[in-house]
Amino acid sequence: MGMFGRLIHYGFDALAVSTILAGVKKTTGFAPQTELIPESSIRSFTESYLKAGETVLTLVTGQAVTSQYFKKVE
Repeated sequence: MGMFGRLIHYGFDALAVSTILAGVKKTTGFAPQTELIPESSIRSFTESYLKAGETVLTLVTGQAVTSQYFKKVE
């Protein structure tokens, strides 16, 4: 696998972690405290990274709700 393939793989992994963190936020109400990051550019990047996970979670849950392959469990 070349360097480009590794970058795609790491990017996918990072997005998966961000999506998991979004799920934790949605189900528990707990989220990373980005305001504790002193450097504004790193804080801004982290907030964008976490927002990407929330977007993916929203898309996936929207698809699950409308899919015939998922049902609501009680």
